[in-house]
Amino acid sequence: MNASPSLRQVHVIDHPLVQHKLTLMRRKDTSTKTFRQLIHELSALLAYEVTRDMPMQEVEIETPLEKTTGRVIDGKKTVLASILRAGNGFLDGMLEVLPSARVGHIGLYRDPATLKPVEYYFKMPSGMDERDVIVLDPMLATGNSAVAAVDLLKRLQPRSIRFVCLVACPEGIANFHAHHPDVPIYTPAVDRGLNEHGYIVPGLGDAGDRIFGTK
Repeated sequence: MNASPSLRQVHVIDHPLVQHKLTLMRRKDTSTKTFRQLIHELSALLAYEVTRDMPMQEVEIETPLEKTTGRVIDGKKTVLASILRAGNGFLDGMLEVLPSARVGHIGLYRDPATLKPVEYYFKMPSGMDERDVIVLDPMLATGNSAVAAVDLLKRLQPRSIRFVCLVACPEGIANFHAHHPDVPIYTPAVDRGLNEHGYIVPGLGDAGDRIFGTK
């Protein structure tokens, strides 16, 4: 049986180092300091995977010995778009691998009456129509925030969009790809589902609280 278009757009990153670090992050007794260090290391590893198929171009260079050609990533600098606040936990590790990347921020909160995401902050670099965007958010739970973030980004017509998270679930994937079937998801794990409070299970808890040491 062929996979559905949605499933073909989900890239599960099963590298042993990625899986090892994610398992350590899931443990409830992992300290805030260790959790931060692990997400830093894990996000750097994820950066290699999410950029694997980025377009390249040939350029002329000169080595100490002779002129030659080499390959570089095509187009303007990549944009790392963090969904506040937990997405910021990804930035340092990603920037170690992509030190010239530009950084954008997307602020959303959930309206208590409608339960829908409401934008409170949106700032992106210029020239988005020539840039590839990597959206960062640790959890793809209901998918509502991810959908809203990509809605906002698409108004700027970037060249491409990729979504990266630590843990996803079937409900979030289905909701996200119902709205944005063209945007691939990169994640180390697709967990069982959501509990009655909208948390991914087994999951790793509230990623923002665990990164920033808040309750």
